[in-house]
Amino acid sequence: MIAPDPDGASALLTRLTLALLLAATPLLAIAAPDRYRLDPVHTRVLFAVEHAGFSHALGTVSGSEGVLVFDPDDWRTARLDVTVPIQRLDLGDAKWNTATLARNLLDGERFPEARFVSTRVEPIDPTHANVIGQLTVRGVTREVTLAVTLNALKRHPLPPFRRTAGFSATATLSRSAFGVDGWASMIGDEVQLRIEAEAVRDRNAGDPADAAPTDAPGTPAAPADSDTPQPVQETTP
Repeated sequence: MIAPDPDGASALLTRLTLALLLAATPLLAIAAPDRYRLDPVHTRVLFAVEHAGFSHALGTVSGSEGVLVFDPDDWRTARLDVTVPIQRLDLGDAKWNTATLARNLLDGERFPEARFVSTRVEPIDPTHANVIGQLTVRGVTREVTLAVTLNALKRHPLPPFRRTAGFSATATLSRSAFGVDGWASMIGDEVQLRIEAEAVRDRNAGDPADAAPTDAPGTPAAPADSDTPQPVQETTP
């Protein structure tokens, strides 16, 4: 009968542990895509729609909020979830705003927000991609494609110096497809969208709590995930 060899068993266990660690190393080296929170101050949706054949009415919606997961080296992993406050629509005239938010058009009282949730991303080149997702307006959801351009991805020059991604996007949709079909003889059906957005890297972007805008008064000092430390300010005696 052969006696157990505790030293041999220990050596075997050590080799197995090392092998598992080595096998896991490549997986540990793969960094997860960064999470960003949309900056509502610097994110705006502009829309244009024909007005009785005379011109194209222009309006904007400010204050959009949402979360972006983004890796510039792999656009296909990007995910976007944005809420647009329809009640902040502005056409430059109070009566026009009220009419647009009335029940026969956007019905802003019952549906105060629109929402876009991406479902897939089709990269074109390092700075361009088509972002396809589900847009919900007035309680109706339809697929919409955003033609997106990455303008910049770098440390913001102002406090709190966080890494910031800037995007421009365009899309065209049919308002009647979302049940916004009032005043068909006066308002065109095709709506052109232009979106300008900035998103700030935020490790807590998945949390419901809102982060302070980057340029808000009293913005706190740069957190641990900033690209560079806060500069030291000298005080005068």
